[in-house]
Amino acid sequence: MPEVIIFDLGGVLIDWNPRYLYRKIFLTEESIDNFLSNICTSEWNEMQDAGRSFEEGTRVVKGQFPEYYTEIQCFYDRWEEMLGGSIDEMVEHLYWVKENTDCRIIALTNWSKESFPIALKKFDFLSLFEGILVSGEEGIAKPNPKIYELLLNRYGINREKALFIDDNLRNVQAALSVGLPSYHHKDVEATIHFVKQQFTT
Repeated sequence: MPEVIIFDLGGVLIDWNPRYLYRKIFLTEESIDNFLSNICTSEWNEMQDAGRSFEEGTRVVKGQFPEYYTEIQCFYDRWEEMLGGSIDEMVEHLYWVKENTDCRIIALTNWSKESFPIALKKFDFLSLFEGILVSGEEGIAKPNPKIYELLLNRYGINREKALFIDDNLRNVQAALSVGLPSYHHKDVEATIHFVKQQFTT
């Protein structure tokens, strides 16, 4: 039975997808695919999640793709339009853990320090967490093993009695590499079932 559950946020509890914005800007899914695969890529966005400023990240990619100046500028100017809302069943499960177990709940998220305050205002359930470690505030992001060690040390977590949940397999694998029991979230019902099992066996 875990004493601490560490939740990722985006993709687990919060629905975030750049396509929600870019479907308002581009005419076809093919155009969106090209833009997100080759211009404002996941790897580029992760640099901001690891602490680089929106201004610097935007400047760099504009210099590489000046023909997409306006579309690039929209990425962070209209970032909130990428939020699809909370993943309600998972949020309900978070409340269940809080109300029915003695388990501590903590969040570990790859998120820019510039946009995370928007999430804090938008999602009341974030107040349930004992603590939230935000990559952009620390200047280090998953899957770097150092961020897991930082989390464990900051919150006094015994890794052997913890459970980490993330929808990104490489983040799960990195957590496992430092001895942190982890679960790869792929399906809401399966994740809820798995977590509840931890408290009934």
